[in-house]
Amino acid sequence: MNSQSEQGRGYHSILIVEDDRAVRESLKFSLVIEGFAVRVYADAEQLLSEPHLPKFDCLIVDHNMPGMNGLDLVSELRARRIDTPAILITSHPNQSLRDRAAAAGIPIVEKPLLISLLDHVRRTVSQPGN
Repeated sequence: MNSQSEQGRGYHSILIVEDDRAVRESLKFSLVIEGFAVRVYADAEQLLSEPHLPKFDCLIVDHNMPGMNGLDLVSELRARRIDTPAILITSHPNQSLRDRAAAAGIPIVEKPLLISLLDHVRRTVSQPGN
């Protein structure tokens, strides 16, 4: 998908970082149908190895991934001055994870997640500045 050309037509760009291929492709498909430009990554390291990160309006990141987890990825991006809103997806988050995500200003959407996730994405990209 050429997200740059789609952004030029007014699409919001979404990055998905999810290690489960089926979930990753399902999310991509669902968001593309909703009119979003989507790029996917299999893990945090793949995204961080990009020489130039694409501009994006929302990051959807799985918390439980091999290597760097989702909250650590968002922290790393913020350390690089990339403050784009993020949505954390995970199954059965404990209170500690909920507290850490809330402190970072990151909503959690629990799996199974599609309907709730689309609501979060729409709210995120409609915020002022996006």
